[in-house]
Amino acid sequence: MRIGFIVNPIAGMGGRVALKGTDGVVEEAIRRGARPIAEDFARLFLRELSGYEEAGKLEFLTGPGPLGENVLREFEFPFEVIRHREVGYREVLGVRIPDTTPEDTKELAREMLGRIELILFAGGDGTARDVFSVVGKRIPILGIPTGVKMFSGVFAASPEDAARLLVEFIRGNAALIERDVMDLDENAFRRDEVRPKHYGKALTPHVEMLLQGAKEPAKTDEAEDVDATIEALAEELEDGVYFLGAGSTIKKLKDRLGIDGTLLGVDVVEIKDGKARLLVKDAAEKDLLKFAERNPKIIVTVIGGLNFLFGRGNQQFSAEVLRHVPKENIIVIATPSKVKDGFVRVYTGDREVDEKFRGYIRVRVGPWRERMVKVI
Repeated sequence: MRIGFIVNPIAGMGGRVALKGTDGVVEEAIRRGARPIAEDFARLFLRELSGYEEAGKLEFLTGPGPLGENVLREFEFPFEVIRHREVGYREVLGVRIPDTTPEDTKELAREMLGRIELILFAGGDGTARDVFSVVGKRIPILGIPTGVKMFSGVFAASPEDAARLLVEFIRGNAALIERDVMDLDENAFRRDEVRPKHYGKALTPHVEMLLQGAKEPAKTDEAEDVDATIEALAEELEDGVYFLGAGSTIKKLKDRLGIDGTLLGVDVVEIKDGKARLLVKDAAEKDLLKFAERNPKIIVTVIGGLNFLFGRGNQQFSAEVLRHVPKENIIVIATPSKVKDGFVRVYTGDREVDEKFRGYIRVRVGPWRERMVKVI
């Protein structure tokens, strides 16, 4: 079976440095300390795939250098390279990064049509949009999640799950279903404005629990319960340092505490004698690490439809940060509809850190109600 394999080598660079995406801001991401991470996640996928007998039935068709060839050379899979152009590198603020564009992704997808049975791409929503704009529903696509938001429904829950899903596809156990391809205006997103756009429905292999959902809007009929829950929680918070996560639910808590917090970023707040003080607005990973020794607590919500606590849209909460925060210091607020499936996900790319959160976690679903929800 021949599979297309495309890596967007700059995908996800903006996450840990609080840029909420990478499109058009690579230089700013590097200035803030970002480095390319997409190949690391592609390696996790290939390493997992290598452990299955079915891997011996695969051949990859991929792009040159950082577009797929480099990481495939580290493994024993047979592959052919589409050399649509020579892909070089450029230096940005002293950091060597691949000189690639969205057109590279589109051109590779175009040249793969008719030669493969599925396109695997490592990237985020922008990469999904680029692949889909070329192939439509002519062949199935599957995303290895390496971006920041990943609101589209074509992504596996993790790079390892992408490998497991591909194996089930080879075995004939994965049904092809239509999944939403979505993307946000990242410039507006960085201004705390959510402007989603639906680009269509792609064919994607599906196995329960291996494929993530697509982002769902908040339910307006639960707004009063959220307000009451926020009011109760705000009264209960003890003195200390808090990392307040992203999303409209947590923004209501920031407003209730009287701080000028972000809607879609992470803010560091200190509560002392019942009063809140904003220490860092729109914090990056490095900002959070500065407070790691002060026994911080994290307050987050669940991304509706995706079921993620950590790993989508809040990569500032990296493995390095979460390693310093005990599970009992995680406070989760969510409406009942966000935890209706009975589970939430945590994925940092670090197996030891992810394992720390396995089991069950308390989720505040009302002013005086909690629900024990499984963490997978």
